[in-house]
Amino acid sequence: MSYIRDVLNEEHDGSAVHLRGWVYRTRSSGKLSFIVLRDSTGIIQLLASTRKLQDDKYREISSLTIESSLEVMGILRKDDRAPTGYEVEIEDFKLYQRNENYPITKDQGEEFLLDNRHLWVRSREFTAMMKVRSTVFKAFADFYFKHGYYEVHTPFMVSTAAEGGSTLFKVPFFDEEVYLTQSSQFYLETMIFSLENVFTIAPSFRAEKSRTWRHLTEYWHGEVEAAWLHNEDMMQVEEQMIEYIVQEVVKNNTEELNALGRDVEFLKRIKAPFRRIRYADLIKMTESWGLGMKYGDDLGADEERAIMVHFDQPIFVTHYPSKLKTFYHMPDPDNPDEILCHDMLAPEGYGEIVGGGERISDLNLLEKRMEDYGLNKDNYYWYLDLRRYGSVPHSGFGLGLDRLVLWILHLDNIKEAIPYPRTIRRTKP
Repeated sequence: MSYIRDVLNEEHDGSAVHLRGWVYRTRSSGKLSFIVLRDSTGIIQLLASTRKLQDDKYREISSLTIESSLEVMGILRKDDRAPTGYEVEIEDFKLYQRNENYPITKDQGEEFLLDNRHLWVRSREFTAMMKVRSTVFKAFADFYFKHGYYEVHTPFMVSTAAEGGSTLFKVPFFDEEVYLTQSSQFYLETMIFSLENVFTIAPSFRAEKSRTWRHLTEYWHGEVEAAWLHNEDMMQVEEQMIEYIVQEVVKNNTEELNALGRDVEFLKRIKAPFRRIRYADLIKMTESWGLGMKYGDDLGADEERAIMVHFDQPIFVTHYPSKLKTFYHMPDPDNPDEILCHDMLAPEGYGEIVGGGERISDLNLLEKRMEDYGLNKDNYYWYLDLRRYGSVPHSGFGLGLDRLVLWILHLDNIKEAIPYPRTIRRTKP
């Protein structure tokens, strides 16, 4: 038994092959029928004829509809007229399941395809996306393993919030209430005191009532925390990581990128280092673009899209005003009203894919910041302990892996970048 990809070469020309998969499309002409078979690796044209098959077998295979599953045995021959340059003349086959009315047809609406995502994931476009997504996730982990980081796993149910209470999902937990995690950051920070450099890949959950093209309520988070690193050190790690991931996709998924219409040459040019722009300087730059922004304004999806059409490489936006970020960020010693943080924004209008920075390592300063934010320190006793016992400078970040796929593939909506999107309006299938 072979995969289609493995027989599409001159070495197998004239050889007997044994394949299995699903019907992608069919057409018949008298005593000849052409069936395009697909599997996870590609497509190939099959030829069914009465010359090789008995009448009842020919009628059975020539009447198959799309997504019927079967196993075929036949002779492979080179044929430039076939979609992939090769054709298999069927000598025998085994039918596993015949479809009558496969519901996915051309020109279906978005909501219908979302309701039937369990079937739409079979499409060649979606298969191409998922192969790229697999490369992205693997490359993220590979990069950190190669740089001596350890993978760790943290709870999904938590009692304290990393980002803020207004976007938390509450979950009943026996006689208590807990929350679905927004980020693994705090738990990763505990790990740096033993492993120093750690990462995780895990889902995160945010109850934001947002319907933008780049928001999900459940999304996949690549997160890193590293001891001894400052804000600039962390940015250097991140830009090398993004370059590595993008170039791994170019190396391993050129076929999928071409199938999805992505400009491969553009991706080849994504190279570190990336430009650093202070928030205050960026606000001044937006004046010439007519965006009407002023110092203190947050960068939302619309603002980031308008900004990033002016760049063909990712950029770092640094030194945000303190009020725009959460309590654990380290204030800039030279200007305490700004913090040592960064967002990485993707070009072509895609905006933020990474948010990170240097964490406060001083206990007194962290307690003061928590008071300023009105937080109950008792709820964070264990997080404060990290500053009581052997505290060190450290930095980290969170990468939205779905957003990274969204940008790499130049997709229109983040719902296209994940198999089963969860949004404010969708929890099925």
